[in-house]
Amino acid sequence: MTSTMHDPSAPTTPPEQVASDGYIVLRRTHLVLALVPLAFVAGLGAGFALWGRSPAPTSPAAVPGPGAVAQRYDVSPDDDPALGPADAPITIVEFSDFNCPYCRRFHLETFSELMASYPDQIRFVYRDYPITSAESFVAAQAANCAGRQGAYWEFHDSLFRGDLGLGAEAYRTYAERLGLDAEALAACVQAGGERTEVESDARDAAALGVSGTPTFFINGIPLVGAQPLSQFRSVIDGELDS
Repeated sequence: MTSTMHDPSAPTTPPEQVASDGYIVLRRTHLVLALVPLAFVAGLGAGFALWGRSPAPTSPAAVPGPGAVAQRYDVSPDDDPALGPADAPITIVEFSDFNCPYCRRFHLETFSELMASYPDQIRFVYRDYPITSAESFVAAQAANCAGRQGAYWEFHDSLFRGDLGLGAEAYRTYAERLGLDAEALAACVQAGGERTEVESDARDAAALGVSGTPTFFINGIPLVGAQPLSQFRSVIDGELDS
């Protein structure tokens, strides 16, 4: 895991984070500052405040840096948005951030080809881990609010592929483009209608020792960073052959 990664197409990484091998790592207290005041901060604040200054959590073992390891984690898909058959032999759970450039890279460059390579064999679950900014947390809520109107994945794709970035006006425009009730979506976000859902995802990620985005769990095996398709295939093929 190197200390820097130069990518002229990627946004500048804020000083609270470090970009490394296609992976945004939270270094200090940015998530706490972004989410205050939220109920779950009281329980997690101490742990977040230590990130970047002490070892990551040891119970359970912290997820390692970029790449895959054989260790298997018990990762719940919870009730989060999912694509693919419920009985698929492979379940991939991603912890991601709509403002993370490497999460965006994965969804633009790898996701579609990955799913097409294993038709009906992958159940892909998206879970929120908004660590890059306060707006990341709002974007996660907006996507879940769009899910109330049956358009989670369409809104998810708009956030990663869209030309408007993040923010209230962007969410309204994306909703209108998708034929959603933009006023209802805005009201849902304003009321914090999906706050608890996003908090739950972040809490689970922290409990697993996830320290950056994107982080994937393939049948519980972690794969960290915006890895090439070959890395996903290596883990998936091993699971299918076992």
